[in-house]
Amino acid sequence: TEQPLLNQFGVKAVNQKVQAAYGEFKTNVEGVFAAGDARRGQSLIVWAINEGREVASEVHKYLMV
Repeated sequence: TEQPLLNQFGVKAVNQKVQAAYGEFKTNVEGVFAAGDARRGQSLIVWAINEGREVASEVHKYLMV
C-alpha cells in the first residue's frame, strides 16, 4: 500500500493495510473504500477479485443514496 498517498487523504492504515471493515469496505474517510490487497495484505488473486466485486456493489449503494 502506498503510505504517502494514504497519509495525504487521511486514510487509516495499520501494518500497511487500510482499515476498512469486510462487507462495507468503508475507510475512515467519507467516500473512500478499500478492498483486496490494500485491505487484506498480500493474498490470493481470487480473494482480490471477490472483494473487488463486493466493494463495487458497496460503492454503487453509496453513490445511489
